[in-house]
Amino acid sequence: MWLILFLAFGLLTFAHFAPFGFLLDWTGRGVAMWRVPPGDGRANTVYLTFDDGPNPEATPALLDVLARERTRATFFVIDRHLTPETAPIVARMFAEGHGVALHSHTRRLMVLTPEELTRTLDAAADRMEALTGHRPCAAFRPHGGGRSRSMMRALRASGRRLVGWGFMLWDWDWFRKPSAKRLVPRILARAKPGSIVVLHDGHHEDPRADRRYTVDTVARLVPALREKGLTFGSICDVIGGR
Repeated sequence: MWLILFLAFGLLTFAHFAPFGFLLDWTGRGVAMWRVPPGDGRANTVYLTFDDGPNPEATPALLDVLARERTRATFFVIDRHLTPETAPIVARMFAEGHGVALHSHTRRLMVLTPEELTRTLDAAADRMEALTGHRPCAAFRPHGGGRSRSMMRALRASGRRLVGWGFMLWDWDWFRKPSAKRLVPRILARAKPGSIVVLHDGHHEDPRADRRYTVDTVARLVPALREKGLTFGSICDVIGGR
């Protein structure tokens, strides 16, 4: 029993360290992206990404900070958090030049057939377009980075890319409450051209989670990254779409 629990904990831990390039990523080359390869016009670009929104309270405050700093980012939106109340927030993301893509609130998508997953993502994209007037780009981030062979097959067949994040460039803080005081130095020390940073403006279960730490972190992090000579871009610019 203890061995089973240990192995289960290990798998969950390694799922958080997904950028190490597991076999699925190797076999799914051209689908999974954990950092942005160098390309024209993005030699010094980093990519701020935000998961689990839209959050009626935190996301507008975050958008205010990004607008003040003239910084573009990418928002990975959970379909069930997109409602008539929050649709204007997502429409604002598009209007202000941010990338908008799909996210998931559950690892259940890992066990769907390729056809089922494609229908699920297509339906979420259709809903976003109906509610906001805009369609998400071809990026997808699964819950917790959890992926499977069937998921990779579905993404490849539908022309989508799985987008992860860089090592230690996340806001999970080893069972501590996240804070800008701890997150900013850690991310600043590791961010470099092509890095994908993931923070959370929402929560996969609580659509109104307190995410003031994210707003504070971004307000401090963006000027500090600029001082390092880094610029900011949208994942959607890299893979197609907004």
